[in-house]
Amino acid sequence: MSRKKQNAWVILIITFAALMLVQGIRLSFGAFLTPWEDSFQSSRAEISAVAFVSYLVFGIIQPFVGRLIDRIGAKKVLMISVLVVSVSMMLTSVATTPWQLMVIYGVIASVGFGGASNVLGTVVVTKWFTARRGLAIGIMTAGTASGQFFVVPLSIFTIYAFGWNMAIMLLGLLLLVVIAPVIYFFYVSLPQERGIDPYGGQHTQVNLKQEEKKKVSPFAVISQLLRSRSFLFLLLPFFVCGFTTSGLIDTHLVPFAQYCGLSAAFAGTAISVLALFNFSGTIVSGFLSDKWDCRWMLGGLYGIRALTIVLLIVIIYEPTLFGFVISNSFLLMLFSVSFGIVDFSTVAPTMKLASQYFDPSALGFIIGLFFFSHQIGAALGSYVPGLIFDATGGYEGTFYMAIILCVIASLMSFLLPKVKNA
Repeated sequence: MSRKKQNAWVILIITFAALMLVQGIRLSFGAFLTPWEDSFQSSRAEISAVAFVSYLVFGIIQPFVGRLIDRIGAKKVLMISVLVVSVSMMLTSVATTPWQLMVIYGVIASVGFGGASNVLGTVVVTKWFTARRGLAIGIMTAGTASGQFFVVPLSIFTIYAFGWNMAIMLLGLLLLVVIAPVIYFFYVSLPQERGIDPYGGQHTQVNLKQEEKKKVSPFAVISQLLRSRSFLFLLLPFFVCGFTTSGLIDTHLVPFAQYCGLSAAFAGTAISVLALFNFSGTIVSGFLSDKWDCRWMLGGLYGIRALTIVLLIVIIYEPTLFGFVISNSFLLMLFSVSFGIVDFSTVAPTMKLASQYFDPSALGFIIGLFFFSHQIGAALGSYVPGLIFDATGGYEGTFYMAIILCVIASLMSFLLPKVKNA
């Protein structure tokens, strides 16, 4: 591989590292949930409301992030986002009331989370790769899964070793000292800035000047998209994806493990196992999305996800499955493996289909709309379980809801139209 071609992979690796730490911090919310309840003497619903606002802010800015990248470049957006998250974590470490947590983490930090997200990563991959794009998207998405594998257990360890204040301060310092300098000195938004082609050659019949001439009002784009089965049947399942992954499982798996009587240390291990298989499943999904029909992949992945959540119902109601004793800890670890495989693995085929269905000149904005839907789902998935838990004392109702939503998402994915010239 020539040095010019290696540039694309270097950019991908830096994107991977930035998303790993930024999104790993975001996904660590569940680890801080119980310590924040104790420290601020708050209810689970009140602390879950911070996650709800965080996901809501994250989601609202996603379409704007796509357009901002087109205007000022991915490097500036990523750099600003990393600095915002870093400073916000340091400020969060000295918060003393829930409303301070809401403003600093729920609003300010979430703007940074939204900037250094899969929207940016997907747009960057689309610009830098014309060949092996599905694999590149899978690797980029695996950055978030890696954050779950490394950062969430690190957060749990540092919380119980040094307290939540020091834990969140250290996360902010890692971003400032390690990630920000790498982006500043080595990141490049577009291959054209280096005078080279994307990996795989030029985009077909598309260049920057042509794209600028084709600018269309966002409202006109949305009006057209809302009449498209391709858009709606990708958008709504991606909402379900956000509800069941970032919202429900990533926020509430640690509290659920403690609800089942398992230790925080074991919950951290379960998160690590989930993240490890999430990482593997995401990369394999990206590889297969270049070879298989992504519609059938998505339908199967959402169906399997519904089955994995059934395991959580079993943990609550029937731990003595098949007539012999299976411990809750064994079942939770089995869930971590099975759910991890299908956790972020929906992103690559969803984004691959989006790049095939829609006009490249509006792709950044459209991808932003998909992730807006995903994060609205995540916001509800983080907050509703807290409400149901406070009302019923358990998670059963939420799990039944999640299973039904996954089945609907699976059916909609199977009904997506066939990609032309695929």
